[in-house]
Parts: sequence; C-alpha cells; structure tokens
Amino acid sequence: MGSFSIWHWLIVLLIVVMVFGTKKLKNIGSDLGGAVKGFKDGIKEGGQPAADANAPAAGQVAQDTTKTTIDVEAKQKS
Repeated sequence: MGSFSIWHWLIVLLIVVMVFGTKKLKNIGSDLGGAVKGFKDGIKEGGQPAADANAPAAGQVAQDTTKTTIDVEAKQKS
C-alpha cells in the first residue's frame, strides 16, 4: 500500500506525455520557469527602495490619479 513504485510513476508519465504531447509540456515548463524567474526578480526588486516613488515598477501599470467628473442625466421609467 504506501507509496508508488518507480514503475507506477513511469506509467503515469507515459500517459501524461501521450495526452498532452511533448511540445505542450515543453511550453508549460518554459512558462512555469519564466513565472518563477519573474517572481524571484519581483522579490529582489521589492526589497530595494524605488528611485522615484511616483514611477511604477517594471511590469506594473500606472494608475491615472486625475479625477474626472462625468455629468449625466438620469432617465425616468415610463
């Protein structure tokens, strides 16, 4: 009962390769590696003080801080 033997894991790996294909698994692996690398870079960047407090960090979207008022009229139901 306990854990699976090496043969169980090889059969599972063979089934996964047959279902997804090697190209898709390669793409998933490279995407996962890029995400981990980006996360590590973000952690390193987060510990350092920013050069300009108002400038967004790399990969972040700047928010528009100007407020705009839109004047509208509500229509009544007939």
